[in-house]
Amino acid sequence: MRAVTFSRLGGPEVMEVSNLPEPKPGPGEVRIRVAAATVNPTDISFRSGRQFSVAQLAEMGVKPPFIPGMELGGVVDAVGEGTPWRIGDRVMAIVNPRRPGGGAQAELVVVPAASVARVLDGTSLEAAATLPMNGLTVRLALDKLALKAGQTLGVTGAAGAVGGYAVELGVSEGLRVIAVARPQDEALVKRFGAATFVPSGDDAIRRLYDAAPGGVDGLIDAAVLDAAALPAIKDGGKLATVRGFAGPSERGITITPVRVTSYVENHDALDRLGRLVGEKRLTLRVAETFPPERAADAQRKMAAGGTRGRLVIVF
Repeated sequence: MRAVTFSRLGGPEVMEVSNLPEPKPGPGEVRIRVAAATVNPTDISFRSGRQFSVAQLAEMGVKPPFIPGMELGGVVDAVGEGTPWRIGDRVMAIVNPRRPGGGAQAELVVVPAASVARVLDGTSLEAAATLPMNGLTVRLALDKLALKAGQTLGVTGAAGAVGGYAVELGVSEGLRVIAVARPQDEALVKRFGAATFVPSGDDAIRRLYDAAPGGVDGLIDAAVLDAAALPAIKDGGKLATVRGFAGPSERGITITPVRVTSYVENHDALDRLGRLVGEKRLTLRVAETFPPERAADAQRKMAAGGTRGRLVIVF
């Protein structure tokens, strides 16, 4: 099978397409013939060595060639014993690429059955591939914030992949969402349902605080502002961070780093996200597609910033 791989850490130039043995599903696992797999910032961190060295990966049982990618859409083509899935099912799945079996950017990927959810009719596999990682990241963030209907949720980076889902999922749960994004993205985030828009810039955090007198009840920091976002939050409020920031805090604010790997086998949460798409309460966005041979170009475009929607590798 073909797979996007890299055998040493470095820049985008280390990426290539390799022919690898076909994986076989074991008990409780399914094999998916991948139609599409997304490119995310975590893939750049993986490839560049920003997160783990080769030696650290080896200690985790992960050896080259490495396969990036955390989410995919495809069709079940083999099943292990004791799984509820059937050959031919259209599905999406989340996978941790820092595992011995590698990530999502391969023609065939084996995952636990609990990491899979059905793709409803009317949703393309390319679009479905954009949901699992970022959708579950937001689901986990909201679960940790535990806000009640009527409370205020702030979202930085509201036009991005995480931020867009944060706005829509927050609205679907009855929260008043205040969204921070670039001025040119105002119409987009308002379509997502944001009650109030705050343009990003030097005074964005002050304006976010002013938009919810006393500060927002909870904040999902998709723009990775970290400590700089704390002044927007009320005393005793909560901050969900997506790149590991854990403090120090102030004014009794609880800081919760969100690590989506803890939800990779949360089938129920992933299935609910898919149903929200079917109800048109979540918007899937494909910005551009690339063949596996241009995976390096996709990563370069991701690193350049400003992409609205996901970049997708299509097999």
